[in-house]
Amino acid sequence: MMRRYLYFTVFVSGMTTLAGEFAASRLLGNVFGTSNLVWAAIIGLILIFLTAGYMIGGRWADRSPSPRTMYQALAWGAFTLGLAPYISGPILRLAAGAFDNLEVGILAGSFLAVILLFSIPITLLGAISPFAIRLSMDDARRAGNVSGTIYAISTLGSFIGTYLPVLVTIPTIGTTRTFLVFSLLLLAVAIAGLALGGAKKLSLLYLLMVAALAALALFAGGGGIKATAGQVFEIESAYNYIEVLEMDGTFHLRLNEGQGVHSIYRPDELNYGGPWQQFLAGPFFYPDREPASVTRIAIVGLAAGTTARQAAAVFPGVVIDGFEIDPRIVEVGREYFGMDEIPGLNILVQDGRWGLEHSPERYDLVAVDAYRPPYIPPHLTTVEFFQVAAGRLQPDGVLVINVARTPGDRRLIDGLATTIGQVFASIYVMDIPGTFNSMIYATLQPTLAGDLNANIYRLVESGGTHPLLVEAMYLAYANLEPAPQQSMVFTDDLAPIEWITNDMVLHFILGGELETLE
Repeated sequence: MMRRYLYFTVFVSGMTTLAGEFAASRLLGNVFGTSNLVWAAIIGLILIFLTAGYMIGGRWADRSPSPRTMYQALAWGAFTLGLAPYISGPILRLAAGAFDNLEVGILAGSFLAVILLFSIPITLLGAISPFAIRLSMDDARRAGNVSGTIYAISTLGSFIGTYLPVLVTIPTIGTTRTFLVFSLLLLAVAIAGLALGGAKKLSLLYLLMVAALAALALFAGGGGIKATAGQVFEIESAYNYIEVLEMDGTFHLRLNEGQGVHSIYRPDELNYGGPWQQFLAGPFFYPDREPASVTRIAIVGLAAGTTARQAAAVFPGVVIDGFEIDPRIVEVGREYFGMDEIPGLNILVQDGRWGLEHSPERYDLVAVDAYRPPYIPPHLTTVEFFQVAAGRLQPDGVLVINVARTPGDRRLIDGLATTIGQVFASIYVMDIPGTFNSMIYATLQPTLAGDLNANIYRLVESGGTHPLLVEAMYLAYANLEPAPQQSMVFTDDLAPIEWITNDMVLHFILGGELETLE
């Protein structure tokens, strides 16, 4: 009976360890972002804590091979894991403000402080498997079988703990309550283990930990994730931390650490500056193009629909297929950004590459607004993806992408332009004034920049063209850059996007710049 319960304990412990790791990544990702730099720091330190736990647990078990000792360690591990989000809350809210101002010292200190909060629970949970092996060892000849079984059970628990937080608990009850649920489950296992091991009176004492966590949940759980000025809504999804800010009647959509506005909306305004309307200029790199000839477009990275709303206003009767992978962002777009009022918009909750590849439609414009360092999906940057996009375009179709840069560093633009040039006939790059954004325009057929200029004059003289479209075309032409430098071609097999963007972001931050990447 006790051996079976040990196996159950190892399963729940393994599940909680991985659940804690994923919940920790989300807790930190809400403030520091979810780039692979953040993930590497979290995973690396968690592995260090587990390593320490394995070593400490093995020696501890040899000195005190008792279920009572193991379950006390498990109880403290569960309890301190449940405390972590409540203790870290004030630190993370301080860090969120520091991130808005790129105060690097406060950010680094906050990150380290929160990570260290997990050193105690993860180290204690790491000690459980070697403890269980020691308690299950009744015959040295079965050492391999016993240790293999326990590590297999622990790994199976870890497998379950990988998916439950991401797919179930974090999107439905949030990160803090995810910690609480797994902590209380593990605490219950520890208390029951103490009782089964003959320490019934001691197990009753550990019920105080349950009471303490319950009290925290009741009285300290309503502070929200961030306290950003102007915040009207925040939520966590399986993909992002989502925040809506309202400033003077204008709504802004921010994700994760909040560096950049992903959508913007004001009911009586269409022109917001920035990259959204610059997508609209793409078709006019072809000669003699009329707004009415743009009948269907695709947007990869719909977000809350800013570009779609502008496109519906300037292209009469256009049909818009908007691909957005996060359904919660779509819900927010409908609630705060007027997405349901956009005529001709088909919202497709899908990965953009998969959606384009399986679309039966042909488009005049494919707009890709899913790039922002350090969150550029590599599978949307490769020659294979651009072949997919080209295959969904009309013969006179155009691809437009919004890509960020940093001062003096155009490696990402050069690499993307070089890669796109393997598929498209003509490439143009414009830098949006006052931002760190650039637009790459790529036409399937050979074109000339002068065609865009000729279209501007012709449409202005003819009258009736929406002023937002005229301005977008003028800005595109006036801010065209020289031809990008040739660089490497990104492929599905080799696309070192993370290396490039990490280096860009680190140089930007360490260089002391205070501007915000959009």
